[in-house]
Amino acid sequence: MELIQRLVAPTPPFFKKVRNIGLILTALAAAVIGLLIQLPEIVGNAAGVLAVAGSIMTGVSQAAVQKE
Repeated sequence: MELIQRLVAPTPPFFKKVRNIGLILTALAAAVIGLLIQLPEIVGNAAGVLAVAGSIMTGVSQAAVQKE
């Protein structure tokens, strides 16, 4: 199965939930990074880690396919 076919194939319910959690994490991290106020360095680093983790969760979950 090619990558494009995997990405458009039906996703199992568990991986849909994981994908949505990954999207939420990425959105929260982007919001924290985009704040115009000065935050402690640890908060910025944590936001960067959350952005990467959320992106990976979303990509891997979207590539999971349901067996027929």
